[in-house]
Amino acid sequence: MSSAAAPTLSLPGDPPGGRRAVLVWGTGVAVYFVAIIFRTSLGVAGLDAADRFHVNASALSTFSILQLLVYAGMQIPVGLMVDRLGTKKVLTLGAVLFTLGQLGFALSPSYGMALASRALLGCGDAMTFISVLRLGARWFPARRGPLIGQVAALFGMAGNLVSTLFIAPALHEFGWTTTFVGSSAAGVVVLVLVLLFLKDHPDGHEPPPVEHAGAAYVRKQIAASWREPGTRLGMWVHFTTQFPAMVFLLLWGLPFLVEAQGLSRSTAGELLTLVVLSNMAFGLVYGQIIARHHAARAPLALGTVTVTALLWASTIFYPGDHAPMWLLIVLCVVLGACGPASMIGFDFARPANPPERQGTASGIVNMGGFIASMTTLFAVGVLLDATGDNYRIAFASVFVLEALGVVQILRLYSRATHRERDHHVISRVEAVHVPA
Repeated sequence: MSSAAAPTLSLPGDPPGGRRAVLVWGTGVAVYFVAIIFRTSLGVAGLDAADRFHVNASALSTFSILQLLVYAGMQIPVGLMVDRLGTKKVLTLGAVLFTLGQLGFALSPSYGMALASRALLGCGDAMTFISVLRLGARWFPARRGPLIGQVAALFGMAGNLVSTLFIAPALHEFGWTTTFVGSSAAGVVVLVLVLLFLKDHPDGHEPPPVEHAGAAYVRKQIAASWREPGTRLGMWVHFTTQFPAMVFLLLWGLPFLVEAQGLSRSTAGELLTLVVLSNMAFGLVYGQIIARHHAARAPLALGTVTVTALLWASTIFYPGDHAPMWLLIVLCVVLGACGPASMIGFDFARPANPPERQGTASGIVNMGGFIASMTTLFAVGVLLDATGDNYRIAFASVFVLEALGVVQILRLYSRATHRERDHHVISRVEAVHVPA
């Protein structure tokens, strides 16, 4: 058997999947779907927020930066919470927090209160994706892991699509308060679904008891996860691949297309929708490829980074005042691959860590892309203010983080894959010696 096929091995105790698994996992995905709607609602309301709170580009970027700062800072604590408390408790708390955050954002009379609301939203949002990944690992066979992860991310992007197709028009039709208050009702709906239908694991597949010894346990979990090269490689893959599309969708895409490229808001919104649709299509393709050809992980990740950088550079440095529409369309299609490529990071970390560390390892990986996104959101805002809204200079900051990430991926890849092969050999030996 080739090493590429090894990750598809079904190990003793592998959960069976089935309709019950789909129902439980689908409930978790619904929570993540709503969290993404709330997270990305600012991306289509950026110009409205600037007018409502009378802020400049730097202050506007602070909304998303603070939200992502809280999100990134919560990843390891959330991973530890998931490993210790289980997914139902963590998702319940997350739904309560992001619903309160969205409602607070709707009713905030000042910039400061709006910032606090986005921070609360980011805290709740941070509890969703790692929990959904943990549900997938607990309810479906290991060989389904890459595809299950990509499908979860696909539903997340569907939440982004809702923001583009419904939140943006609603803002102009019904106004700020009505739109955001109305959207917060979705948080209440998924909270009820979690309480009614979610279960941490199938009957008969309870995880082994883990000794939780306070601070010592926390340090041990983090240190053990970080020591695995696959965890660190996964973090840098997530760091390098995710953030260009995140920056574009979360805040700066609409202003760039309207102010720098001279497009109408409706046309810009259609291009943002194209990014989301492309993301969903690439997610299905990448998930299938990786499930069947594990060796394709690194080429897909690095190929996505390379093509994204080339299209980004071609667009922002295109001679003349505006890039042609065909180039903007191609850029948006390619940006759609960034999210699915970032999911590859979890596929490096998953086989490197045992089940009792999956939440912690996923938290470390997930931190990568959001640190990069937060850094770039801040850099773009500062550079726009410093250069008089020169988007060419501001958007060029993307290349610095891409270069850093590629160097780290190349440095860690051999070490991580050698370690992963060792894990698979041990798993095969243990599977052979388990009595029937």
